[in-house]
Amino acid sequence: MRYEGPIYRPPSEADSLLIQATVGCPHNKCTFCTIYKNGPRFKIRPVQDIMEDIDSASKTYGPNVKTLFFPAGNTIAMRTDNLAAICIYARKIFPDLERITVYGSSQYIHKKGRSGLKQLAEAGLNRIHVGLESGNDEILRYVKKGVDAKRQIEAGQWVVAAGLELSLYVVLGLGGAGLTEPHADATANALNQINPDFIRLRTFVPKINTPILDEVESGKFKMLGPHGILKETERLVRQLEVTSYLASDHYTNYIDVHGKLPESKNPMIEQIRAACKRPESQFRPFFIGDQ
Repeated sequence: MRYEGPIYRPPSEADSLLIQATVGCPHNKCTFCTIYKNGPRFKIRPVQDIMEDIDSASKTYGPNVKTLFFPAGNTIAMRTDNLAAICIYARKIFPDLERITVYGSSQYIHKKGRSGLKQLAEAGLNRIHVGLESGNDEILRYVKKGVDAKRQIEAGQWVVAAGLELSLYVVLGLGGAGLTEPHADATANALNQINPDFIRLRTFVPKINTPILDEVESGKFKMLGPHGILKETERLVRQLEVTSYLASDHYTNYIDVHGKLPESKNPMIEQIRAACKRPESQFRPFFIGDQ
């Protein structure tokens, strides 16, 4: 098996076989992301090479692989026919596969359209991990996400309608102190319209080699402290009307809130309010991320 550039996978794919299908990210303009800022440039690996790596993995791990993740940062950007082909081939080589998963940004999902997503579901793709980040258009423009809330919502709805599992990521604090309430409100609205299978919370941490770090250090971007993040989280959770599983499975978060909604909403809010009573000095310190 061959790998090029940074290889990242969601925490939920910790036990998955990793077969690289793409290299880098085709957008690579988000001001808060450092992963591919120094390269490599985005490219799609030849289908034959991907299939050869699947064959190699079968010789190493045998036919009983249960879950498979196709890195890198935006594999959904592959041509639909090619992504479908490697999904079909993987299921042929690994007949016990329970899940095939990729990362995908909303703008590239949107380009697939309803029919393309349905084709991928029929080919054996099960789940897409998507960085929603925010449902607020001002924030999305500010961080150069490359997509607006309307297309994010449509893309998410199409994924769900195609029968694919959808895991959406929200970055708490991405609007800073100035847009904390609009961020929570618009993000809750987007999530309610999509009703994804999973909502995964991340807390904004400025990263090296990113434009937004310069704005944090200059004081232009006012970050939220622990209590501010917790209050934003409560505002978000309070407005959710979904049947999603919410998780905060990441080292950036100040507390771990998780559970199935709507039944876990009130216990989550109680947990958040209890955490707000703790001094901010008891939470993890500020740090600059390097990945």
